[in-house]
Amino acid sequence: MAFGLTTPFVARAGAGLGALTTSALLYAGAALFSLASRPLAARSGRRLGRSDAGRLALVALCGAAIAPALYVAGLGRSGPTTTSLLLNLEAVFTALLAWLLYREPLGPRVLLALALMVAGGALAAATGEAGRAPLLGALAVAGATAGWALDNALSRPLAEADPGSVVLIKGALGAALTGALAVLLGEAAPSGPAAAALLALGASGYGLSLRLYLLAQRRIGAARTGSVFASGPFVGAGVAWLLGDRGGGASTWLAGAAFLAGVVLHATERHGHLHGHEALVHDHVHRHDDGHHDHPHGKPVAGAHAHPHRHEALTHAHEHAPDLHHGHRHG
Repeated sequence: MAFGLTTPFVARAGAGLGALTTSALLYAGAALFSLASRPLAARSGRRLGRSDAGRLALVALCGAAIAPALYVAGLGRSGPTTTSLLLNLEAVFTALLAWLLYREPLGPRVLLALALMVAGGALAAATGEAGRAPLLGALAVAGATAGWALDNALSRPLAEADPGSVVLIKGALGAALTGALAVLLGEAAPSGPAAAALLALGASGYGLSLRLYLLAQRRIGAARTGSVFASGPFVGAGVAWLLGDRGGGASTWLAGAAFLAGVVLHATERHGHLHGHEALVHDHVHRHDDGHHDHPHGKPVAGAHAHPHRHEALTHAHEHAPDLHHGHRHG
């Protein structure tokens, strides 16, 4: 919700600034949030290693450089209300990529949800207002959501890593890249108040939001996390409307209704059947009350903890999400 809520405020704080400058400040705020919170938050997950470097670089490029620059560019052309609604397309792209890359299932209910969201995106793209280029802006925002969806898909294997470290590295790399490009292209420097506002928005809407997103991916998979987090843009659209951005009329309301119906359908999906688990050894954060971790310990443990552990082969039936232990194929 924090990410979606920031859209109308980013539009105001970034007024008159270039897309790259605004993006750099948002992700610098995310990195600073992660750095400042490190002494206060215990490490949750495995440590990042050299093998993660390439993936982290791609995540930063897609999600902290290309996507936010397109988002800010589209925001100026479509307006905060329409842009907020279009951010729901991230759930569509994330679900499709999760299906392609990680075999997360797309049943009839989810396909209907995605179709409704696409229809909502088409309606939002047709929304116009004097002095704006809604179609061009909508295409830029749609491109941003595709970039963030690719970021989500690439981040899924990082969900078991410490989220604070992921946010810090992603934010720092993204801010450095977009900041350097902003300087090279001669974008205007921000005023002190504008820079402070964008740093604060980046800390809450990007730093905190991404940390929570990674923790959610760990438990319910990429597609469902994207759908649940799609509730945030509705809050942003509502705030933008209250702040006076009321262009678009009936088509905006219809787009919002289509997006809302799609999000509800996807977020309330239930999935359960007989499935098998192969024997394996891995290391991740887990609990002993989740039905999949009953291995012994030399000393009693309680709550979430991480260490290398073994799973024996098992076949059972229960409701489940496409998390780390449920990447099986479906007919």
